[in-house]
Amino acid sequence: MFSVKDKIAIVTGGGRGLGKEMAMALGEAGAHVVVCSRNLPACEEVKKELMDLGVKSIAFPCDVTKKSDVVNVVETVMKEFGRIDILINNSGTSWAGPFADIPEDKWDKVMDVNVKGAFLFSQEVSRIMVGQKSGKIINIASVTGFGGTNPMLMDTVPYNTSKGAVMTLTKDLAVKLAPHNIQVNAIAPGFFPTKITKELFSSQGNMIKQHIPARRFGQAGDLTGVAVFLSSSASDYVHGHILVVDGGIRAQV
Repeated sequence: MFSVKDKIAIVTGGGRGLGKEMAMALGEAGAHVVVCSRNLPACEEVKKELMDLGVKSIAFPCDVTKKSDVVNVVETVMKEFGRIDILINNSGTSWAGPFADIPEDKWDKVMDVNVKGAFLFSQEVSRIMVGQKSGKIINIASVTGFGGTNPMLMDTVPYNTSKGAVMTLTKDLAVKLAPHNIQVNAIAPGFFPTKITKELFSSQGNMIKQHIPARRFGQAGDLTGVAVFLSSSASDYVHGHILVVDGGIRAQV
């Protein structure tokens, strides 16, 4: 039920951080994994690690905001493998600063990467999955997308807004694609160490931990089992769910 053996997966932003962890988890579970991001050398390193596990892997340079890049990845994967079973839309970026000072171009960049990128990849891959009559699309959201956050903790209006949009995209796509036996769900992580959170943790990490019931940040392995679950047939009747992995933050009243 939890097997993804020989499934074909694409992980965007798969060269480092949470994307790499999820890509490796799928590879360890037997899937053949395609990793792509703008950082090709990082993706090539992950590809090598995946191939050392005995699974097939391809690394691509890809800007998820450019339709031509997305189409190239999807078309090449189809030529190589003939199908796409799993898509994890993980590529993301952020911008921090007071709302009144947010530059327009930074707002656009966050929206383009976090929302448009997920839209473009889901659109291209869903065409394949509809033909197959099966598939799993997993979007990476965030607990910050559920509502406002104290600026003392996170002053990231563009990021929070984009993740709220990703949640709505997830639910709407789930409804549209469910008749085709395609499950669209999202993972909403809490605070995990990533490139995006590195500066935040160094300046406000102790304060943030006080707001996490588990009293720790997410760590390696906390997200991988969830990714495998949503990629496997164990989640075949799960549609449009936002699965929170946050150490208890959302459980607080």
